[in-house]
Amino acid sequence: MKLSRPVSWFLLAFGVWSWVIWITFVKNLVKDSSGLAFDDGHPTAYFFVHLTLAVVSFVLGTIVGGIGLRGLRALSRTSRTS
Repeated sequence: MKLSRPVSWFLLAFGVWSWVIWITFVKNLVKDSSGLAFDDGHPTAYFFVHLTLAVVSFVLGTIVGGIGLRGLRALSRTSRTS
């Protein structure tokens, strides 16, 4: 399957955006002082659920961004040979 240039850029941007958002979220989760993420210094279920969401989002963002990057590389290869 061949991806168009706009679709490839969108997928790559989505992957980068996912990393930026979730890194910020994890930093805030670790610094949480409201008592949701940590109870007497011990991680809570809230912490583990949201950490799991972040890890899954990192993986999916990497996969989606990688597809976008591969699409852009394929387009640049075809434009050089044409």
